[in-house]
Amino acid sequence: MTLPLPAPHERTAARRPKSHDAFARARRLIPGGVNSPARAFGGVGGEPIFFASALGQHLTDIDGNVYLDYIGSWGPMILGHRHPRVVEAVERALATGTSYGAPTEAESRLADLIIAAVPSIEKVRMVSSGTEAAMSAVRLARGFTGRDVIVKFAGNYHGHVDSLLVSAGSAAATLGVPNSPGVTAGTAKDTVVLEYNEPQQLEDLFRQRGGEIAAVLVEPVVGNMGLVRPTREFLDAIRGLSRRHGVLFVCDEVMTGFRLALGGAQELLGIEPDLTTLGKIVGGGLPLGAYGGRADVMDNILPVGKVFQAGTLSGNPLAVAAGTATLEELRERPPYAKLERLGGRLEAGFRRAAFEAGVTASIARVGSMLTIFFQPGPEAFPVTGWQTASRSDTARYAAFFWGMIDRGIYLPCSQYEALFFSSAHTDADIDATIAAATDCLASLATTPGVPAA
Repeated sequence: MTLPLPAPHERTAARRPKSHDAFARARRLIPGGVNSPARAFGGVGGEPIFFASALGQHLTDIDGNVYLDYIGSWGPMILGHRHPRVVEAVERALATGTSYGAPTEAESRLADLIIAAVPSIEKVRMVSSGTEAAMSAVRLARGFTGRDVIVKFAGNYHGHVDSLLVSAGSAAATLGVPNSPGVTAGTAKDTVVLEYNEPQQLEDLFRQRGGEIAAVLVEPVVGNMGLVRPTREFLDAIRGLSRRHGVLFVCDEVMTGFRLALGGAQELLGIEPDLTTLGKIVGGGLPLGAYGGRADVMDNILPVGKVFQAGTLSGNPLAVAAGTATLEELRERPPYAKLERLGGRLEAGFRRAAFEAGVTASIARVGSMLTIFFQPGPEAFPVTGWQTASRSDTARYAAFFWGMIDRGIYLPCSQYEALFFSSAHTDADIDATIAAATDCLASLATTPGVPAA
């Protein structure tokens, strides 16, 4: 449903006056006052909060308010903010130089860690963002296969690549502009969009156009229309049809890579893609992306092959240092059992809080990623793709978001984003979050002007 955006939230100016003033200044200098629309609070109304610092599981805004963080910079901070090992690694790298535009041994060390963690990756190329990784993977797939058509799924977001910004999730879904102005018909004509978790649609398409398709791109666990789990049948259809028709299966693990398991969602789900795109955690909180996969495919990239891809800051020493320290920590001290335990506790607590408040909600979780979908009507429906996710009650989510902000809990500023938590979170933090949600949902159930459950 479409959210009727409220006027700027009155509590922003009253309780966060420095953020209010900072946003007013930013709007004079930066389009919309933000450098990414995901930060704009467009899905919840009001004004974004400006932050001054972060440590562990906490954020502190410029007015001095402290929040339990359930965004983690939209996923990278799996170890929490300013993890000592990561900070020390960046400081060591900074002492020797910030960029060389030339190879370093550190790049090979990080590549080795990635290849060891993700069995489907035999060779890897580093870039500067998840968007750049997706863009490069698409070009490589087309160059390798000699075909043009790319298949993606509604509500899956693969960065702001022209050919992939069609029926996209993330901020595109939040702001209601999944087909961006500036994306030409020619650019988008070779992108086919199907519904997530609908294997029959895949079978029908491959029967008709299998010989035209270069790649199928998918978020193996979706985080960009809220969290949506894949079915086994759906994943098996992608893998089987791709192999049968000589199509590359591309897993977008920018969000899930190293988060759901050391080997990402593909380890957790037992799938083997031809190419994988990475971002977020692979850079340890600094700008870094990567794409990798089968050696015979990757060797089509210049300077070995003919597919062009380059970047002045690819493999930047500071980002490589942060990413290496993060992956080493995850390998030596795996947090995944703890994250699963905390996630189960949070999921059960949210479910109980919604039930006790009489609020209709569907809660989806995989590991340390979770979304509470507010549902219209008396019964929650399972969210299996964009058609069901887009029916969520975004006005109720907006009210919930602000209620949790007032209780010191920082959640994603959109119904269509997954929350993340880190190994720095504790049982006490989870309990405090559940208590805040219980109080907030009970309050919303009786608040005039909030849509009824």
